[in-house]
Amino acid sequence: MARSGIDVLVIGAGVSGITTALRLAERGHRVRIRARELPHESTSCAAGALWGPVVAEHERVTEWSTETLEAFRALAAHPETGVRLVRGLEASHTGMAPPVWLRDLPDLTVVHPAELPAGYLSGWRYTAPIVDMPIYLTYLVMRAKDAGVQIEQGEAGPLAALPAGYTAVVNCSGADARELVPDPDVVPVRGQLVVVENPGIHEFFADAEDAAEMTYFLPHGERMVLGSTAHATRTDRAWDPALAERIVARCAAVRPELAGVRVLEHRVGFRPTRSRVRVEREEIDGGHLVHNYGHGGGGVSLSWGCASAAADLVEAPRS
Repeated sequence: MARSGIDVLVIGAGVSGITTALRLAERGHRVRIRARELPHESTSCAAGALWGPVVAEHERVTEWSTETLEAFRALAAHPETGVRLVRGLEASHTGMAPPVWLRDLPDLTVVHPAELPAGYLSGWRYTAPIVDMPIYLTYLVMRAKDAGVQIEQGEAGPLAALPAGYTAVVNCSGADARELVPDPDVVPVRGQLVVVENPGIHEFFADAEDAAEMTYFLPHGERMVLGSTAHATRTDRAWDPALAERIVARCAAVRPELAGVRVLEHRVGFRPTRSRVRVEREEIDGGHLVHNYGHGGGGVSLSWGCASAAADLVEAPRS
């Protein structure tokens, strides 16, 4: 592969960091990832990962999520990626209509209220990618390494100047951007999931509205991921048994066969919530710094589109 003259340091090894590094490397750049937490220790590994640009504000969200959808559709043809196309039901307690970003999906179908679980007033079915994050991160890391990306564990250091040997830095530090940049607009929102044995469910289910405690379940073959919570005031990483019980109970209210199912794992992570996704460039001493963070609950769903946008900014000439 032909190599360019751009040497890039990517900060962060979650889904945004690895995907951005991969985009850059596959364009011919020399790339190293430096991260405090390696991919399978990152918040990304705890994600439920149903495609949909939720809790993400930016004028390019539709563009980025569409590019990511196309990437996932291609990856779903390869089982080793952990990406699958699954049909399911999204339902609303308030009677809302399907969000704009779903309306171009070819199989979007509005469901009659009588066919919905108790307590829901409107709903719709569609097919979307769901991503088994531990498997997907393994795939991304292997693909990145094949493209020449080097991954090291370590602290990022200050972002005011380029480290020696690099032409550009890409900041994909997620919730850590609050302290690293520093950016007080970033709020880590704690999420908890429960992984259980799949009793034979093949469709996903998801609440349409965001809430501190919401309901969704995502089938991944013999396992299912049940969710979820969104607590901005909690910073502990230990799983909470009471929250786990409520997650299972809410999911069982939609699909009774989930009651009493065997629990395999608990996951806790922090969504990097921000008033607006930050994908932009600033000039620093010795070169430029590109930011790609603040995706909230949409990090996986925006990952390929934001990676392309960040790579474009790395390659753009200095003003």
